[in-house]
Amino acid sequence: MPMPTTGTFAPPLMTPQEVADFLAVPVLTLQTWRAKRKGPRVYRVGRHVRYRVADVEEWLDAQHKGAS
Repeated sequence: MPMPTTGTFAPPLMTPQEVADFLAVPVLTLQTWRAKRKGPRVYRVGRHVRYRVADVEEWLDAQHKGAS
């Protein structure tokens, strides 16, 4: 059964495609950031790349603070 993604529940892990959609950037950009260690913190789950929602939000907030 798929996990719900609406309402007050947010999945703790996101796929690269979900993060790319959230940030409105191509998945290739996330791959480049990973290689340069510039983007949100990434986790490996087996052979899969995943992002914690909290890490993506924290990284995004840091980008805003760095721009001001």
